[in-house]
Amino acid sequence: MKTLAERMAWARAQKQLSQSELAKLAGVSQSTIGNLESGLRQSARRIANIADALGVSAMWLAEGIGEIRRAPTTSQNSDIFSERIDQARSDAITTGNPVFKRISLLEKNQTNLVHIKKVKLRLSAGLTGFMADPDFEDGGTITLDPAWVLGQGLIPDRLVATAVKGASMEPALYEGDIVVINTAATQPVDGEVFAINYEGEAVVKRLSRDAGEWWLTSDNQDQRKYARKLCRNGECIIIGRVIHRQGNRI
Repeated sequence: MKTLAERMAWARAQKQLSQSELAKLAGVSQSTIGNLESGLRQSARRIANIADALGVSAMWLAEGIGEIRRAPTTSQNSDIFSERIDQARSDAITTGNPVFKRISLLEKNQTNLVHIKKVKLRLSAGLTGFMADPDFEDGGTITLDPAWVLGQGLIPDRLVATAVKGASMEPALYEGDIVVINTAATQPVDGEVFAINYEGEAVVKRLSRDAGEWWLTSDNQDQRKYARKLCRNGECIIIGRVIHRQGNRI
Protein backbone atom coordinates (compact mmCIF):
# COMPACT_ATOMS: atom_id res chain seq x y z
CA MET A 1 0.00 0.00 0.00
CA LYS A 2 2.06 2.88 -1.32
CA THR A 3 -0.46 5.71 -1.12
CA LEU A 4 -2.57 7.28 1.60
CA ALA A 5 -5.67 6.53 -0.50
CA GLU A 6 -4.84 2.82 -0.60
CA ARG A 7 -4.16 2.71 3.15
CA MET A 8 -7.42 4.56 3.86
CA ALA A 9 -9.52 2.18 1.78
CA TRP A 10 -7.81 -0.89 3.26
CA ALA A 11 -8.22 0.27 6.88
CA ARG A 12 -11.88 1.18 6.34
CA ALA A 13 -12.55 -2.23 4.80
CA GLN A 14 -10.97 -3.95 7.83
CA LYS A 15 -13.41 -2.11 10.11
CA GLN A 16 -16.30 -2.76 7.69
CA LEU A 17 -17.29 0.91 7.77
CA SER A 18 -18.96 2.93 5.05
CA GLN A 19 -17.54 6.35 4.23
CA SER A 20 -20.42 8.02 6.06
CA GLU A 21 -19.97 5.82 9.15
CA LEU A 22 -16.25 6.55 9.29
CA ALA A 23 -16.87 10.27 8.79
CA LYS A 24 -19.25 10.29 11.77
CA LEU A 25 -16.76 8.45 13.99
CA ALA A 26 -13.90 10.75 12.99
CA GLY A 27 -15.92 13.96 13.23
CA VAL A 28 -15.30 14.93 9.59
CA SER A 29 -17.49 15.24 6.51
CA GLN A 30 -18.10 12.30 4.19
CA SER A 31 -16.53 14.33 1.38
CA THR A 32 -13.29 14.44 3.39
CA ILE A 33 -13.19 10.63 3.42
CA GLY A 34 -14.03 10.50 -0.27
CA ASN A 35 -11.36 13.04 -1.13
CA LEU A 36 -8.71 11.12 0.80
CA GLU A 37 -9.63 7.86 -0.93
CA SER A 38 -9.47 9.71 -4.25
CA GLY A 39 -5.91 10.78 -3.59
CA LEU A 40 -6.54 14.33 -2.28
CA ARG A 41 -4.66 15.13 0.92
CA GLN A 42 -6.21 16.81 3.93
CA SER A 43 -4.80 18.48 7.02
CA ALA A 44 -2.66 16.42 9.37
CA ARG A 45 -5.21 16.96 12.17
CA ARG A 46 -8.01 15.42 10.10
CA ILE A 47 -5.84 12.48 9.14
CA ALA A 48 -4.99 11.95 12.82
CA ASN A 49 -8.71 11.97 13.74
CA ILE A 50 -9.50 9.47 10.99
CA ALA A 51 -6.62 7.23 12.05
CA ASP A 52 -7.95 7.27 15.61
CA ALA A 53 -11.41 6.24 14.39
CA LEU A 54 -9.89 3.41 12.34
CA GLY A 55 -7.67 2.24 15.20
CA VAL A 56 -4.49 2.64 13.17
CA SER A 57 -1.31 4.65 13.64
CA ALA A 58 -1.63 8.21 12.31
CA MET A 59 1.98 8.04 11.07
CA TRP A 60 1.29 4.81 9.20
CA LEU A 61 -1.87 6.21 7.63
CA ALA A 62 -0.27 9.50 6.60
CA GLU A 63 3.18 8.29 5.51
CA GLY A 64 3.06 4.48 5.40
CA ILE A 65 5.73 4.31 8.13
CA GLY A 66 5.84 2.25 11.30
CA GLU A 67 3.37 -0.21 12.81
CA ILE A 68 -0.16 -0.26 11.38
CA ARG A 69 -1.96 -0.50 14.71
CA ARG A 70 -2.11 2.49 17.00
CA ALA A 71 0.04 2.17 20.13
CA PRO A 72 -1.80 2.56 23.46
CA THR A 73 -1.66 6.08 24.87
CA THR A 74 -1.74 7.38 28.44
CA SER A 75 -2.60 10.71 29.99
CA GLN A 76 1.09 11.07 30.91
CA ASN A 77 2.10 10.67 27.27
CA SER A 78 -0.50 13.24 26.30
CA ASP A 79 0.88 15.72 28.84
CA ILE A 80 4.43 15.19 27.55
CA PHE A 81 3.24 15.68 23.98
CA SER A 82 1.52 18.95 24.90
CA GLU A 83 4.63 20.19 26.69
CA ARG A 84 6.76 19.43 23.61
CA ILE A 85 4.36 21.35 21.37
CA ASP A 86 4.43 24.37 23.74
CA GLN A 87 8.22 24.27 23.91
CA ALA A 88 8.55 24.10 20.12
CA ARG A 89 6.34 27.15 19.69
CA SER A 90 8.46 29.20 22.08
CA ASP A 91 11.84 28.27 20.62
CA ALA A 92 14.01 30.72 18.66
CA ILE A 93 17.10 30.25 16.41
CA THR A 94 20.63 31.55 15.91
CA THR A 95 23.09 32.16 13.10
CA GLY A 96 26.47 30.98 11.87
CA ASN A 97 27.74 28.55 9.27
CA PRO A 98 25.40 25.66 10.06
CA VAL A 99 25.78 21.94 9.59
CA PHE A 100 22.46 20.76 8.15
CA LYS A 101 20.89 17.37 8.70
CA ARG A 102 18.23 15.80 6.47
CA ILE A 103 15.26 14.34 8.35
CA SER A 104 13.81 10.95 7.47
CA LEU A 105 11.21 8.85 9.27
CA LEU A 106 12.46 5.43 10.30
CA GLU A 107 11.78 3.00 13.11
CA LYS A 108 14.55 1.88 15.38
CA ASN A 109 13.91 -0.80 18.01
CA GLN A 110 10.15 -0.10 17.56
CA THR A 111 10.45 3.28 19.28
CA ASN A 112 8.72 5.06 16.34
CA LEU A 113 11.08 8.00 16.62
CA VAL A 114 11.99 10.30 13.76
CA HIS A 115 15.65 9.59 13.00
CA ILE A 116 17.51 12.54 11.52
CA LYS A 117 20.50 11.86 9.29
CA LYS A 118 23.23 14.49 9.37
CA VAL A 119 24.29 16.26 6.20
CA LYS A 120 26.36 19.30 5.32
CA LEU A 121 24.69 22.08 3.37
CA ARG A 122 26.22 23.52 0.18
CA LEU A 123 24.98 26.87 -1.15
CA SER A 124 25.79 29.21 -4.00
CA ALA A 125 25.02 32.93 -4.17
CA GLY A 126 21.76 33.69 -5.96
CA LEU A 127 20.54 30.07 -6.06
CA THR A 128 17.33 29.06 -4.28
CA GLY A 129 18.21 25.36 -3.99
CA PHE A 130 20.84 23.61 -1.91
CA MET A 131 22.85 20.40 -1.90
CA ALA A 132 23.39 18.13 1.10
CA ASP A 133 26.39 15.90 1.81
CA PRO A 134 26.44 13.10 4.45
CA ASP A 135 27.98 13.99 7.81
CA PHE A 136 28.75 11.12 10.19
CA GLU A 137 29.88 13.26 13.13
CA ASP A 138 28.39 12.31 16.54
CA GLY A 139 26.90 9.07 15.22
CA GLY A 140 25.18 10.68 12.26
CA THR A 141 21.64 10.92 13.67
CA ILE A 142 19.36 12.73 16.12
CA THR A 143 15.70 11.93 16.82
CA LEU A 144 12.32 13.68 17.02
CA ASP A 145 8.87 12.59 18.17
CA PRO A 146 6.85 11.60 15.06
CA ALA A 147 3.62 12.61 16.82
CA TRP A 148 4.97 16.15 17.00
CA VAL A 149 5.94 16.11 13.32
CA LEU A 150 2.48 14.87 12.30
CA GLY A 151 0.65 17.14 14.75
CA GLN A 152 2.31 20.22 13.25
CA GLY A 153 1.18 19.21 9.76
CA LEU A 154 4.78 18.95 8.54
CA ILE A 155 6.09 17.02 5.55
CA PRO A 156 9.14 15.05 6.76
CA ASP A 157 10.89 15.22 3.38
CA ARG A 158 10.76 19.03 3.52
CA LEU A 159 12.51 19.28 6.91
CA VAL A 160 16.19 19.82 7.61
CA ALA A 161 18.02 20.34 10.89
CA THR A 162 21.12 22.35 11.66
CA ALA A 163 23.70 22.55 14.43
CA VAL A 164 23.90 26.18 15.49
CA LYS A 165 27.22 28.02 15.28
CA GLY A 166 27.96 31.54 16.38
CA ALA A 167 26.56 33.81 19.07
CA SER A 168 24.37 36.23 17.12
CA MET A 169 21.09 35.00 18.67
CA GLU A 170 22.20 34.49 22.27
CA PRO A 171 20.73 34.16 24.83
CA ALA A 172 17.84 32.54 22.92
CA LEU A 173 20.17 29.95 21.39
CA TYR A 174 23.76 28.88 21.85
CA GLU A 175 26.35 27.23 19.67
CA GLY A 176 25.68 23.51 19.39
CA ASP A 177 21.90 23.75 19.67
CA ILE A 178 20.01 21.80 17.01
CA VAL A 179 17.21 23.54 15.11
CA VAL A 180 14.71 22.11 12.64
CA ILE A 181 13.82 24.05 9.50
CA ASN A 182 10.72 23.65 7.35
CA THR A 183 11.89 24.24 3.79
CA ALA A 184 8.25 24.27 2.62
CA ALA A 185 7.74 27.59 4.46
CA THR A 186 9.60 30.24 2.48
CA GLN A 187 7.24 33.20 2.79
CA PRO A 188 8.74 35.90 5.06
CA VAL A 189 6.93 36.55 8.35
CA ASP A 190 7.70 39.55 10.52
CA GLY A 191 9.35 38.52 13.80
CA GLU A 192 9.88 34.87 12.87
CA VAL A 193 13.21 33.10 12.40
CA PHE A 194 14.41 31.66 9.10
CA ALA A 195 17.41 29.94 7.56
CA ILE A 196 18.72 32.22 4.84
CA ASN A 197 21.03 31.88 1.85
CA TYR A 198 22.76 35.23 2.28
CA GLU A 199 25.11 35.82 -0.64
CA GLY A 200 25.99 32.12 -0.73
CA GLU A 201 26.41 31.78 3.04
CA ALA A 202 23.99 29.82 5.24
CA VAL A 203 22.81 32.00 8.12
CA VAL A 204 19.89 31.85 10.53
CA LYS A 205 18.26 35.17 11.38
CA ARG A 206 15.07 36.75 12.58
CA LEU A 207 13.20 38.60 9.84
CA SER A 208 11.75 42.04 10.53
CA ARG A 209 9.79 44.46 8.39
CA ASP A 210 10.79 48.14 8.54
CA ALA A 211 10.45 51.10 6.15
CA GLY A 212 9.06 48.86 3.44
CA GLU A 213 12.07 46.53 3.53
CA TRP A 214 12.83 43.10 5.00
CA TRP A 215 15.81 42.94 7.38
CA LEU A 216 17.92 40.16 8.88
CA THR A 217 18.26 40.81 12.60
CA SER A 218 20.02 39.12 15.53
CA ASP A 219 18.79 38.62 19.10
CA ASN A 220 22.23 39.33 20.56
CA GLN A 221 22.18 42.76 22.25
CA ASP A 222 25.57 43.66 20.79
CA GLN A 223 24.04 45.32 17.74
CA ARG A 224 27.31 46.91 16.71
CA LYS A 225 28.82 43.49 16.19
CA TYR A 226 25.62 41.91 14.90
CA ALA A 227 24.07 44.76 12.95
CA ARG A 228 20.94 44.14 10.90
CA LYS A 229 21.26 43.59 7.14
CA LEU A 230 18.87 44.21 4.27
CA CYS A 231 17.18 41.10 2.87
CA ARG A 232 16.49 41.60 -0.83
CA ASN A 233 15.83 39.16 -3.66
CA GLY A 234 18.94 37.68 -5.23
CA GLU A 235 21.27 38.35 -2.31
CA CYS A 236 18.98 37.09 0.47
CA ILE A 237 17.01 33.90 -0.27
CA ILE A 238 14.87 32.11 2.33
CA ILE A 239 15.70 28.41 2.72
CA GLY A 240 12.96 27.75 5.27
CA ARG A 241 11.36 28.69 8.56
CA VAL A 242 12.73 27.50 11.90
CA ILE A 243 10.10 25.45 13.74
CA HIS A 244 11.88 23.58 16.57
CA ARG A 245 15.01 23.59 18.72
CA GLN A 246 16.91 21.07 20.81
CA GLY A 247 19.51 22.34 23.26
CA ASN A 248 21.32 21.60 26.52
CA ARG A 249 20.81 24.97 28.23
CA ILE A 250 17.78 25.79 30.39
